[in-house]
Parts: sequence; structure tokens; C-alpha cells
Amino acid sequence: MADKERALRQKIIALCLEMNRIGLNQGTSGNISARHGDRMLLTPSATPYETLTPEMLVSMPLDGDGTAWDGPLKPSTEWRFHRDILRARPDAGAVFHAHPIFSTALAITRRPIPACHYMVACFGGHDVRCSGYARYGTEELSREALTALEGRTACLLANHGIITLGDTLDKAMWRAVELETLAKQYTYALQIEGGPVILPKEEIDGVLKGFASYGLQTPPKAA
Repeated sequence: MADKERALRQKIIALCLEMNRIGLNQGTSGNISARHGDRMLLTPSATPYETLTPEMLVSMPLDGDGTAWDGPLKPSTEWRFHRDILRARPDAGAVFHAHPIFSTALAITRRPIPACHYMVACFGGHDVRCSGYARYGTEELSREALTALEGRTACLLANHGIITLGDTLDKAMWRAVELETLAKQYTYALQIEGGPVILPKEEIDGVLKGFASYGLQTPPKAA
């Protein structure tokens, strides 16, 4: 295994451990993938993150039908939407899926997150959509996720959890943290008399322009 691929696999494991440590996920319900050439690296199914080693991650061709992979364990049951998102979104280098409490609570009510805070713009639009419902691991769920992600880098999955995208693993993780923070703020605001005040479209349009280069920055490579 080349050093670059091993480092990418180790990064996936580190972020799996981190997402559980900070409360973005519980148990083995989340999964993370990263683009690696014409393949994706993906967490295996139902395997405790603390037991993972780089060799245990799944490598799957992006142009495959999901029946062939390299690795000692079966791929995550959500391999399909990871593959389909990486196929459809050349801007995405990583896909992050988890079940954070506040975001998932909103997804259970099938409620999108409107422009209650200007940080909604870091997901590429005027809201964070909630997908339609489909059973986990299905082609239908993949289609619903792709629709909800059109023009966006995050979505809620109805009665399920979240998906965030990034050009890097760190960016996808950063967006997951921002999404759960926004969901928490929105949920609390809904409890206050009068509810949240939603920012107008023209305000978010301005923020979107300003956010063109906003967010977690990748340090420049040494000369």
C-alpha cells in the first residue's frame, strides 16, 4: 500500500473516532468515504472504529456496481450513496455521514433548516434541504440524497441523519460540525416565543458571494 493511500485511510479512521468523541455520531452508525483516483475508500459495515486499521477499510471502484471491492470486511450498508455522490459531484473528495442529535431530530420532523443564521451559506445555498424518505442502503435513498444535495454541500436525510461533502476529508468534517451547530441553534430558536427570524434572500445572496473563499482552509504546500 502506497504511503499516500495509507495516510488517507488513517485520516478516515481518525475522523471516525473524532466524530464519535465530539458527539456527532454514536456507535458504528456513521460512515466516511474519500475519493482515491478512480476508486473510493470507505469504512466497513458495523465495525467499531477503535478496532479499525488502515487495511480494514474498503476500496471500491467508482464505476462498479457495488458487488466487487477490496478488503477483508463488507462495505458500509450506505456504500451506494457514497459511490453515487462521488460519481455525480466532481467537487467532492469526501463524503461524511452521521446521526448527530439535533440535525437528526429535525430530519425526523422532515424539516429543512432555513436561513436562520448567515452560516447556512457555508452549505452553498439559502437553506439545508431535508430529503424525502427511503430505507437505508437503497437506490431510492441515494436518489433522494442526490436531489437534496443539488447545489448544496450538505443535507438532512429524512428520519435518518446527515450527509456533508468536502473537497477534503477535513472540509467534510468541518461542514458536519457547522451543520449540527446550526441545527442546534435553530431547534432552540423554535422553542422561543415568536420563533426564529429568517434572513431575506438578498442577504444570503450577499453572504454567498462573500463565502466564495470562506471556510476551513487547506494550508499551502511547502515549496
